[in-house]
Amino acid sequence: MSDANMKPNMQSFVDRFVEFSARIANQVHLRSLRDAFAAVMPIFILAGLAVLVNNVVFPWVMDGELLTRFKVWGDVIINGTLNIAALLIAPMIAWSLARNKNFDNPVSAVVIALSSFIIMMPIQLDVVPVGGTTTVTVGQLLSFANIGTTGIFAGVIIGLLSTELFIRIAGIKKLDISLGENVPPAVSKSFSALLPTIFTLSTFAIIAALLANVLHTDLIHLITTLIQQPLRLINTSLPGTLFIYSFGNFLFTLGIHQSVVNAVVLEPFLLINTNENMIAFANGQPIPHIINNIFVPTFGMIGGTGSTLSLLIAIFLFSRQKAAKQVARLSISPGLFNINEPVIFGLPIVFNIPLMIPFVLLPAIGIFFAWICTTLGLMSRCVVMIPWTTPPVLSAWLATAGDWRAVVVQLIIIVFGVFFYLPFLKIAERVALKNSGIVE
Repeated sequence: MSDANMKPNMQSFVDRFVEFSARIANQVHLRSLRDAFAAVMPIFILAGLAVLVNNVVFPWVMDGELLTRFKVWGDVIINGTLNIAALLIAPMIAWSLARNKNFDNPVSAVVIALSSFIIMMPIQLDVVPVGGTTTVTVGQLLSFANIGTTGIFAGVIIGLLSTELFIRIAGIKKLDISLGENVPPAVSKSFSALLPTIFTLSTFAIIAALLANVLHTDLIHLITTLIQQPLRLINTSLPGTLFIYSFGNFLFTLGIHQSVVNAVVLEPFLLINTNENMIAFANGQPIPHIINNIFVPTFGMIGGTGSTLSLLIAIFLFSRQKAAKQVARLSISPGLFNINEPVIFGLPIVFNIPLMIPFVLLPAIGIFFAWICTTLGLMSRCVVMIPWTTPPVLSAWLATAGDWRAVVVQLIIIVFGVFFYLPFLKIAERVALKNSGIVE
């Protein structure tokens, strides 16, 4: 087949793939998940700062009874953030899905999701009293284990299902209760939602009753055991994380934001790992996970997706193209805060075959190298949730609660990345010169 025939075929395939990926990106449920997790992310960042202050800052300046009293500040923040993570995410997903579906009463969807989530909780819990050694069965309690990080995936599923069911039932006109035009809108909407609310919550109550009486379990436990844990083991393993994260970065080289994949398939499970790490660190326990949603961006998103800070440095040091240096000068300031759309679309990296290769591979190499260093005990595990805009070097130090060795690891990745990007940068520049009709 001639080059003339191959290029249209290749272009047609790329166009179809971009169109398919764009449809996936705009799928209402996936978009709602991204919106919901983005909305609650400040809560988890606050929790990370509380963990850092409680376990790093306070112990520097106090100890004993005074330290115990001051740590209450961080403990109650953790209770109001990490320990109710699922309770926060379920209604936020309901709100996002209802808004994205243009449902006229999203507040009712929030109430339904929250009620449905509580309905699916176990009626009785087996707990060990403080200072005790034997398990006792108690009722009328909610457990942080169910409404916290362990229940996040259950919150996601119940938030989606309850909202879908409620919206569908609310769309049945025969169930609409109209009180006339003279009734305040808030009252009218509440009565319109009355029958859909009754049917939706009753459906979840029937499911909860069947699970309790027939299988002697609850939906939270089933989702956590049968779905969440197996998926988390696969997705947050080293091979799973590298594959999913790299595929998301590949999509970005086609102009589709990597959150299409990462925010839905990877982030929820990485967030569970992060929350468990922060809780363990706050309680002085062994840190359970290497890979979490602090670790991945800290060592695989240095300067933004594709670890493009290394590319900018390579341009400043080795490029002879004025256009590339101009883009680099415009991109360096936002790049220091991990915002790199100027270089992705300005250089560009999108549809630039030579630069697409290191853009996808370098983050995977950085994550793998940091994983090896952590496994060998050469740096601490990431235990502090930090804003994704935290500049490199500072991000590694904060994420590991002040481990300078993590900073060294990050600097090694940056320096390696400069020389890894360099040959591909030179090829991209030659291609650009050839396409412009300039011969070196």
